[in-house]
Amino acid sequence: MESAILASLRDRDTVPGFDISHYQSTVDFTRAHSAGLRFVIIKATESTNYVDPKFSEHYTGATKAGFIRGGYHFARPGSSSGAAQANYFLRHGGGWSADGITLPGMLDLEDDRSGLSTSAMVAWIQDFVNTYHAATTRYPILYTNRGWWQTCTGGSSAFASTCPLHLASWNSAPGAIPGGWGYQTIWQYNDSCEWGGDSDAFNGSLGRLKVLAKGS
Repeated sequence: MESAILASLRDRDTVPGFDISHYQSTVDFTRAHSAGLRFVIIKATESTNYVDPKFSEHYTGATKAGFIRGGYHFARPGSSSGAAQANYFLRHGGGWSADGITLPGMLDLEDDRSGLSTSAMVAWIQDFVNTYHAATTRYPILYTNRGWWQTCTGGSSAFASTCPLHLASWNSAPGAIPGGWGYQTIWQYNDSCEWGGDSDAFNGSLGRLKVLAKGS
């Protein structure tokens, strides 16, 4: 399925990439870049007590290979405030700089065990977003799937005009877009990337991806 999707992406204005964590202990970034992938999003932190042990190695390897790259934070909304987790992320690799190769940080929203109401979850995300934006001038990318967003936020459209959407939808097409977003900025279409981790497609040209990284 991956090869068919990749073939179809070549006919569209898209850029292939992937996302990884410590579960991918060894990644050949040079070969991945030679194969045409151009961006990678790397797990940096989780909650306020975990730094991914492979983050620094992965980040350095991606940079040396010529990737546009960024970090992501795995949210644990039931353990501490959005602000606390944003600050932890910022202190451990989640920051942003206008160097043209650093993506704004990504907030990974898939933990459904927080026990928060939908309104409390929206407030938690807003707390994270506000804290990250105040520190970097950038809005974080939000990673989620349709089911989580509907169940945990009630389908909130509070972030559709500010935060880019990274939509997880392991199908042959992105499908319905949740939360009032008009489109997905990044589509995660499977969890079996040839180079490790999950396969992603940026919805736009390489030039537009560079704009997302640079912020202008």
